[in-house]
Amino acid sequence: MMFQRLFLLHFFSLLSLTIATAKLLHTIPRLSPTGPRVWRDHPDQISGEFVGEDFETFFYNQTLDHFNYRPESYDTFSQRYLINSKYWGGANVSAPVLVFLGAEAPIDGDLAAVGFLSDNAVQYYGKSIPFGSREEAFKDASKLGYFNSAQALADYAAIIIHIKEKLKAKYSPVIVIGASYGGMLASWFRLKYPHIALGALASSAPILYFDDITPQDGYFSIVSRVFREASGTCYQTIKNSWAEIDELASKSNGLSMLSEKFKTCNPLTDASKLKDHLNSMYAHVAQYNDPPTYPVNKVCAGIDGGGFGDDILSRIFGGLVAYNGNLSCYVNAHTDESETTVGWRWQECSEQAMPIGIGNNSMFPPDPFDLEDFIENCKSLYGVPTRPHWVTTYYGGHSIKLILQRFGSNIIFSNGLRDPYSSGGVLENISDTIVAVSTVNGSHCLDILFAKETDPEWLVAQRKIEIKDYERMD
Repeated sequence: MMFQRLFLLHFFSLLSLTIATAKLLHTIPRLSPTGPRVWRDHPDQISGEFVGEDFETFFYNQTLDHFNYRPESYDTFSQRYLINSKYWGGANVSAPVLVFLGAEAPIDGDLAAVGFLSDNAVQYYGKSIPFGSREEAFKDASKLGYFNSAQALADYAAIIIHIKEKLKAKYSPVIVIGASYGGMLASWFRLKYPHIALGALASSAPILYFDDITPQDGYFSIVSRVFREASGTCYQTIKNSWAEIDELASKSNGLSMLSEKFKTCNPLTDASKLKDHLNSMYAHVAQYNDPPTYPVNKVCAGIDGGGFGDDILSRIFGGLVAYNGNLSCYVNAHTDESETTVGWRWQECSEQAMPIGIGNNSMFPPDPFDLEDFIENCKSLYGVPTRPHWVTTYYGGHSIKLILQRFGSNIIFSNGLRDPYSSGGVLENISDTIVAVSTVNGSHCLDILFAKETDPEWLVAQRKIEIKDYERMD
């Protein structure tokens, strides 16, 4: 059966207030289905409202708190969703409804890249705001407390029921689809609301990166492996660069020399800003190392090429330029925090506390995850402690194969094994109907992007397997 379906897109949203931030000991790498695929290639779509001829925009009068009976819990707000019914077969034939659950960025940017559904027949941190404004919604933890995954899933449930009633599609099965954080939500939705969703496709969903289920160095071990496989000399240069940066920074005029060497946008006051920037760049290019350009290869070509000098730091700067192009400056530019950054910080401080650290066998300096320090830093930001074990308490994760064999069904977990977050993904079949589809060379959420003529055969094959597994649910 072809993907001739109704597309419903939605993402629970509470957004944007600039918070005076104490530096977190660890910043958990962003979960996003698109990442720099949109940030770099489609900057005009990072914000703003998506307009597409096949989409209709609707608003649902959503309940603020689904899990409480206090009077204020019955407050409501307008929650946006989009429908594309172009290929839907209709309620008369009980045509399935595909529901795409968004990740932690505005839908408007992700629509530039996510194409799995439309190729075979679309996310929202932005227009659905309780309390009247973003500033009020993000004012303090008493309001931010409503911003959590359980409330988001309950929102989805209410909207899906509303849509099916509106379309008189009582007997149309629902398949939920998501990628990255949205993939986590999709798998959890199938487990929590099996009476609403017949099945789920969860792309690059690290649902096992909680508690001690996944080794904390899993993420950065894969980043290091991807660079080492691209170029051994590039890997070693990066590994040696951290000590070089620290040594130069310790000299009397070292920070000025580093600022000049790396063309920083503002003078460095310590070496951490530079190291954090490089760390994030290496993580991003590994997480989104897509064919045919393979950004890791691009960075390593700049490092190995030595176009700015043969010393280690000049080579590192060459990698920075190779990835970003020729800019007036590269590091510590002043930018206002995006709504996604602010929202993700709250999520990682409240429930999405993935213990991602760096071990001794990588190209990065060792930096183990310290839960106590993480909790204290979050308390300094929001006045409430992190609940690091809540995800596994509420959704499960420990002994997942044994548990899901007993009651779960109809979930496809897809991963690319070069995606650092695949270390926290489901990589083995759990049963005949809870299946893992992975590719050795795949990157984060690559399978749900728009298909291209240049896609390698292994990616085309992965999508075909996912479609075949989906058809078995239908």
